[in-house]
Amino acid sequence: MPSYTIRSLFALLLCLVVAAPAAAQSTAPTGPMWTESPKAQIPADIARLNNHMNSVIEQLKPVLVQIRVRRAQEPPVEGETPSTPEERRISGSGFIIRKDGYIVTNAHVVTDAERIQVKLSDGRRLDGKVIGQDDRVDLALVKIEATGLPVAMLGDSNRLRVGEFVLAVGNPFGLEQTASFGIVSRKGAPLQVAAPGFDFIQTDAAVNPGNSGGPLVNMAGEIVGVNSMAARNGTIGFAIPINLVKGLLPQLASTGKVQWGWLGVGIAEIGDEDMPKYGLKEPRGVLIRSVVAGQPADQGGLKPDDVVLAVDGASIEGPRDLQRIIASTPVGRAVKLFVMRGGKETELSVTVGAYKAELVQPPRPRPAPAPKAPSPRTPAPEPAPAPK
Repeated sequence: MPSYTIRSLFALLLCLVVAAPAAAQSTAPTGPMWTESPKAQIPADIARLNNHMNSVIEQLKPVLVQIRVRRAQEPPVEGETPSTPEERRISGSGFIIRKDGYIVTNAHVVTDAERIQVKLSDGRRLDGKVIGQDDRVDLALVKIEATGLPVAMLGDSNRLRVGEFVLAVGNPFGLEQTASFGIVSRKGAPLQVAAPGFDFIQTDAAVNPGNSGGPLVNMAGEIVGVNSMAARNGTIGFAIPINLVKGLLPQLASTGKVQWGWLGVGIAEIGDEDMPKYGLKEPRGVLIRSVVAGQPADQGGLKPDDVVLAVDGASIEGPRDLQRIIASTPVGRAVKLFVMRGGKETELSVTVGAYKAELVQPPRPRPAPAPKAPSPRTPAPEPAPAPK
């Protein structure tokens, strides 16, 4: 048989082998393409929980707002590329606390705002203005010109327990009316070094860019916190306790800022190894590492290596106790400090001064140009002993 005939037959056979699977695949299946569920019933307890959470979210929607901010353009330094219009726009969340248009959000959402636009749940867009803000706890009060608005119901964050279910509600990534579910995983120090000793609410409910300023809600539908920040890996979030917010709102509304008390000292924790050195019987109190010249502690006679054991009779276990007590003391009030100095107890009277952020940390360098889709939630530094 000629070789070309053999090659032709072989080629034909190969085509038939290749084409056979394709032909088989083109045959449409018979019968249903999928299997319907037999209408399985959700357990009654779970169904009630589902219905309850849905009702909580529905009741919150009218008080939730989206905040869009256009930031002012900073003059670029030499060698820096000016930011684009997209890089100057961010968004966050907030909630209405008064019928006449007062809204709570985060300070970092509205900082350096050139224009603030508030979008209500009914679709209206209104211009907002900052009435007051405090960067230490990341809280801001914004006002829009409106009346008859629905208002949020604020709860008692002191009653919130570790392990309780909570919802984080807001507008992450520009997606409106979004809720995430989790538990209260801890009540304690936030990520921010400058926060004045108050316990923040830690939760594993997802807090993403755009959630900033939105409410943290308990299962009664009460707002118990203001979502503020998240860890760098995004697994945990922190919320400002609503009881702390209640205490700060009158100052923000009347003066536009919060006047925190301060001593002007650098502080550190007392460890077991420090007890013999400072003449202590137990590892408690706050070690004074440094004293800022001319500030209240210096004027009141406090010195480095002093150990503060009590303030006005209230025992001091660690740095956060001292931070919290002094921060919440009215500026100008004298407090009695019970101090261990050189192995002997002594009493000092110190007049609390006004917190000076510029003396706590050196000015931060100007940030690099923001990415195309900037996050309104600035990563916070790792916890460290903070000057007070």
